[in-house]
Amino acid sequence: MKKYLYIILILSAIITFNSCSDDDDNPGNPVLNTKTQFGSAMFGDSLEFTIDVSDAEIPLSTVKAQLFFDEEKVSETVIRTKTNGEYSGKIYIPYNANTPNGTATLKLILQNINFTITEESYDLPLSRPDYPYLTLVTANGNYRMERIGLYQYKVTDNFPQKVNGYIKTPKVGTYGNELTFGWEDNTITLGSTNEIPFSNINAGEYSIILNTYNYEASPFLIYKVNGEIMQQVDDNNFKIDLNLTKEQKITFTGFSNINNWWIDPAFFNKDADGNLTFAAMSGNYRITANSSNQYFIIEALNGSNLATLGADGTGAIWIIGDGIGKPSVSSNVVGWNPDGALCFAPMGNKKYQVVLEAGKTVNADDINFKFFHQKGWGGEFSNTTLTTTSDIIFIGDGDNGRDSGNLGIVEGKSLESGAIYVFTVDLSQGNDQAVLTVVKK
Repeated sequence: MKKYLYIILILSAIITFNSCSDDDDNPGNPVLNTKTQFGSAMFGDSLEFTIDVSDAEIPLSTVKAQLFFDEEKVSETVIRTKTNGEYSGKIYIPYNANTPNGTATLKLILQNINFTITEESYDLPLSRPDYPYLTLVTANGNYRMERIGLYQYKVTDNFPQKVNGYIKTPKVGTYGNELTFGWEDNTITLGSTNEIPFSNINAGEYSIILNTYNYEASPFLIYKVNGEIMQQVDDNNFKIDLNLTKEQKITFTGFSNINNWWIDPAFFNKDADGNLTFAAMSGNYRITANSSNQYFIIEALNGSNLATLGADGTGAIWIIGDGIGKPSVSSNVVGWNPDGALCFAPMGNKKYQVVLEAGKTVNADDINFKFFHQKGWGGEFSNTTLTTTSDIIFIGDGDNGRDSGNLGIVEGKSLESGAIYVFTVDLSQGNDQAVLTVVKK
């Protein structure tokens, strides 16, 4: 009998507890009264709203304004509602590329401190603003871009070959904002004022165009190597990493004056018709097109990283120092800045070459550079690990006018101005028994 009594008592306690819990669930009664009549809005708007909120039983907590495109929440504003009364706020309507006109859902959600909520939803028709004009902002002044079609804008003027600037919109509509189009991660991006690197084949009269629907713009010079697009590093440099094969045909496209560019003879062979083939050993390389000096920087890679000299003599050797520079010493001397280090062309069989023209890419009578294991400070060749068979070039030992491992020109001698010299470092006997030969072609 006692057993049944215990069971009855337990069941009664459970029923009583559940009844109390049900009575305590979601206490309070949040009341939301929207005072704004929502009609239509535009992408890029900061939509204003005013609401009156109250709860006679429980203190309020927050009201949230949430915007949904289909089922995805794309924007939210949260307002603290410590007391009953009227509140105003704004919710931003995103302006994204390739988003067509349509109807979004605006939700207003009032919540008290016990998480009891009241929610209202509104259909919000959205359209893309049709700006009467845009403004191209540059360091040299502003240019008005006229509307030439739906979402399309153009300015035509006598521009330099490169124009750097960002584009801004006027404010349109009751809740409109001024929007900007700039340059981020090599693409036009909303909300940025980083300058867009517009570029044309030549300076003179041409048009700059932007489509505010898909963010497509022009003109941009597109540089390619063997049909592969180079990525922009900055205003003057474009790069690409490629796997290249010895004697492979190399084509550069998009360069309006490619015949004026300096081609490194250590890495490329050029025939009488101007056709190029790759001269170094097969492998991965980074090619950087430098438009300011009009030359191609070629650097050996190990995977996607710059190559270094391995213990077995494979990899890469780099040059840092004075009296040497590409495409010329006068325009781009290396100096003792490791960022500008020159890469030897790996030729295979642990041999590395650099091809220099006396009086242009190497000084004819005064040099002071040395060879390193990497593009930067670290491993380097000294007079104990590098010797030479040359009777014009000597290796410094610290007491002969050059620091250990630095190259100099023998006193009373010079390189023949205009002549081509091939500097070859042979590591076949080991990295500590490197031999430098210098041959005039």
